[in-house]
Amino acid sequence: MAAVITFLSDYGRDDDFVGVCHGVIATIAPEARVIDVTHGVERHDVRSGALVLRRALPYFPAGVHLAVVDPEVGGERRAVAVRAAQEDRILVGPDNGLLALALERFGGAVEAVDIARSPHRLEPSSATFHGRDLFAPVTAHLAAGAPLAEAGDPVDPGELSTLHIPAARRDEDGGLVAHALAFDRFGNVMLDVEHPELAGSGLKLGHRVTINDELAHYARTFTDVPPGELLLYEDAYRTLALAVNRGSAALHLGLALDSEVRIRPA
Repeated sequence: MAAVITFLSDYGRDDDFVGVCHGVIATIAPEARVIDVTHGVERHDVRSGALVLRRALPYFPAGVHLAVVDPEVGGERRAVAVRAAQEDRILVGPDNGLLALALERFGGAVEAVDIARSPHRLEPSSATFHGRDLFAPVTAHLAAGAPLAEAGDPVDPGELSTLHIPAARRDEDGGLVAHALAFDRFGNVMLDVEHPELAGSGLKLGHRVTINDELAHYARTFTDVPPGELLLYEDAYRTLALAVNRGSAALHLGLALDSEVRIRPA
């Protein structure tokens, strides 16, 4: 079976960056199957890229996962390839927190190498296009079966960069204090509460809740409430989210990134 490579970046589709990286991979590992996760991450938005990797990668086959959101390209940040504890997945990208949440989801890092001087990199290498000259060729060689240990210099997995995001908690009255982690283009708000964390919250599907003291419905989908109404729901990744049917929950509630969202049964 051909190896699977996934590819996420903030490169967009207007330039040749994504295509050139595909070309490098195809030259080195022509049998590999490359699946684009997205190239629409906002430029330099490491956190958004990390959140996408965490929620999306479980839906992809195990393989080598290339991610490039790299505002410090050519600077002092490390470039790494990292093996996760579960499912024998390898993540390749800048060591700036981009890989951290996905690694946590797969049990943490068990092996890592610094690939800055990797024997697999292209020469001559550009200081500003590591996606082409460093990350893509290393990814391709690993997908073709090259050992991770030979792709670079060993790094203690405990020294890899982390990404600090808010954590939901219970308040003194037993309600949930969540945070606005991300916003989509519809104005829906992703919160930091996943399905297992709902146990004991008192929230019941189909019942009313308060969101920052405003009444809303805990609903299954948008059309369970009239247009313009606020709802709490579990999104496609079983994470709590806020929406306004045919509107914007972010604007309706005046939320900014990391704003607290207090949720309790009405």
